[in-house]
Amino acid sequence: MDKIKMTTPLVEMDGDEMTRIIWKMIKDELLLPFIDLHTEYYDLGLEYRDKTRDQVTIDSALAAKKYGVAVKCATITPNAARMEEYQLKEMYKSPNGTIRAILDGTVFRTPIVVRGIEPTVKTWKKPITIARHAYGDVYKASEMKIPGAGKAEIVFTGEDGQEVREVIHEFDGPGIVQGMHNMEGSIESFARSCFNYALETKQDLWFATKDTISKKYDHTFKDIFQDIFDAEYTIKFHEAGIEYFYTLIDDAVARVIRSEGGYIWACKNYDGDVMSDMVATAFGSLAMMTSVLVSPDGTTEYEAAHGTVQRHYYKHLNGEITSTNSVATIFAWSGALRKRGKLDEISELEDFADKLEEATIETIENGTMTRDLALISTLKDVNTVSTQDFIKAVRNRLESKLAK
Repeated sequence: MDKIKMTTPLVEMDGDEMTRIIWKMIKDELLLPFIDLHTEYYDLGLEYRDKTRDQVTIDSALAAKKYGVAVKCATITPNAARMEEYQLKEMYKSPNGTIRAILDGTVFRTPIVVRGIEPTVKTWKKPITIARHAYGDVYKASEMKIPGAGKAEIVFTGEDGQEVREVIHEFDGPGIVQGMHNMEGSIESFARSCFNYALETKQDLWFATKDTISKKYDHTFKDIFQDIFDAEYTIKFHEAGIEYFYTLIDDAVARVIRSEGGYIWACKNYDGDVMSDMVATAFGSLAMMTSVLVSPDGTTEYEAAHGTVQRHYYKHLNGEITSTNSVATIFAWSGALRKRGKLDEISELEDFADKLEEATIETIENGTMTRDLALISTLKDVNTVSTQDFIKAVRNRLESKLAK
């Protein structure tokens, strides 16, 4: 069979540890035999990020803006232990955070639902997509330890030199303080990305914050969403037969647990971080969660929602056989290839992406899966396989589908 040709490159962002090993397996077994793969490659492994003082991360994000579609492997966000382990020059920020800030995008995370892996919440019948704002809040906060008694204030100094002050707290002893911010332009981009994605996927959109307590910060999010919806999307949503509504996050949590799923739940940055992990775990596994960053200009970046699987990586280095779930990483590649095919009008590439996902799901539903899924599967006959053997089983099914 002739390989599928590509006309425009994907931006490929390689990563760290076990997911980097899986990344190469997926390319070697599931992509390169079938596609004349055309990528612009960026090594976001921690060693090379350190060598370039993280310039490579910035370059990869700018390349994504240039070409419109990117696919990213999981990467390490270093802490003190990683600083020592990798002998880093500095404690670099999250690559995902850097890329999200440059692309001004919203992260949409959706569970991959398969027969035999049943949600913990029995009412859930359809996937729940978490739309996570990708800028600001605690991720760009300034923090300070308060040594003793005194007054902490927020101070804003305008361009004209005028100051506005707000007392945070009168401390009578040691404590801590944190200052968060956000930008109205970023919130507007977040809102439009959510509304557009809801229209594209024909799903209801929920948005939830804590505006009753945060009467300026969270209320600004609520107001911007409502203003944009009223001005630009009311008729479009009505014509699509879908709904937008706002609710307090407390109420949203209760609604989510009682619902059957099948909607988009938009959250601020930290809320989205936590709730996407909760939804992924309740549906089965973080390794069964797609993650796509969508910018208002249409730039799209696909990635796995989980981390670098450090424990399995050390086992791999010791020559031990691992059983690491590669599904989310496979779906990151399939999502990017489908988007590239759609933009470039290469139907063969779109069809390949569809078949790759079908082959992956069918492999699991027919009982062949990695250990994390085997432990929670309701299927009777389960064949627990290694990382590599799962990918090879997917390849066998993929070859059969492509041959038809």
